[in-house]
Amino acid sequence: MRTSVCDLLGIEHPIVGFTPSEHVAAAISRAGGLGVLGCVRFNDPADLDAALTWMDKNTDGRPYGIDVVMPARVPAEGTAQDLSAKIPGTHKEFVEQTLLKLGVPPLAEGEATPDGVLGWLHSVARQHVEVALAHPARLIANALGPPPPDVIASAHSAGMVVAALAGKAEHARRQVASGVDIVVAQGYEAGGHTGEIGSMVLVPEIVDAVGGEIPVLAAGGIGSGRQIAAALALGAAGVWMGSAWLVTREYEVGTAALRTALINASSSDTVRSRIYSGKPARLLRNRWTQAWSEPGAPDPLPMPLQNVLVAEAHRRLMESGDPDVIPMPAGQIIGRLTEVRPVADVIADLVREADDTLYRLGNLNR
Repeated sequence: MRTSVCDLLGIEHPIVGFTPSEHVAAAISRAGGLGVLGCVRFNDPADLDAALTWMDKNTDGRPYGIDVVMPARVPAEGTAQDLSAKIPGTHKEFVEQTLLKLGVPPLAEGEATPDGVLGWLHSVARQHVEVALAHPARLIANALGPPPPDVIASAHSAGMVVAALAGKAEHARRQVASGVDIVVAQGYEAGGHTGEIGSMVLVPEIVDAVGGEIPVLAAGGIGSGRQIAAALALGAAGVWMGSAWLVTREYEVGTAALRTALINASSSDTVRSRIYSGKPARLLRNRWTQAWSEPGAPDPLPMPLQNVLVAEAHRRLMESGDPDVIPMPAGQIIGRLTEVRPVADVIADLVREADDTLYRLGNLNR
């Protein structure tokens, strides 16, 4: 199972794994895929530098990538304090009252109150890019379309491959025109920021639009070897997987309650909403997401104000120990996550099942 994206990225299997955990990302790379570290949780670029330094030493010389959240258009922004001042008091009151109704305790005494994940800010994302350019990362991906032209140029000068996520064929065409090297066709089923078109429709649309120019990775609803084979049948050169790694043994971001929530969830236990960041994102469905859909709940604020609004709430919800309030992006594939397994075992099974499926399909016309 070798495709053009394997040669482009220098990997053994056409499997790219996005994760906020450097331990999972490194394990994916060691197992023959490309681990991509999500940078948005690193408020301090020095922490990202430390994480990438760790990955440099723990990927056995295999390639890895990073993922930033950077709009192509530079937005007006300020400090976390400036942004907080723009949040209506009614929104702050709603969040606090909802936490009380859900029985979520405050942060422990002396524990720092989050200002919001500053990685959502364009200025911080640029610092993330600068850090990555000082490391041997093979790929830089942007969750919000193509990075600005100067970032693409800097990445290419450093020998990096640039990828961008797309939810429509028209987005993919613009990305190719901007100079990206890989388009990730992310369908409606995906966790985190995602569009409105299902993967079965979206992937061939984007392949038909740009597949003759650059490789396309399929994302959304992929958690088995059969689904990898289906993505290849739709014309993709590989897959981009995120939710599949959330309950792997190496995943150390989060709490025991998060792991319980993920393992207990079915494929219908997610919801697409703007309450996480201000842009549509698929999350675990629970009492926290339900509260935002009840009569009288305010509309979510635009990015990055929504994240600043809910930053402390997310920390409190995550540390509450209650699996039914965990604020976690997750795709519909979570229904397949039923046990904790090492990353290497997950990839081995993905490759084996994909190979078996492709062999079976190849025998249908004999």
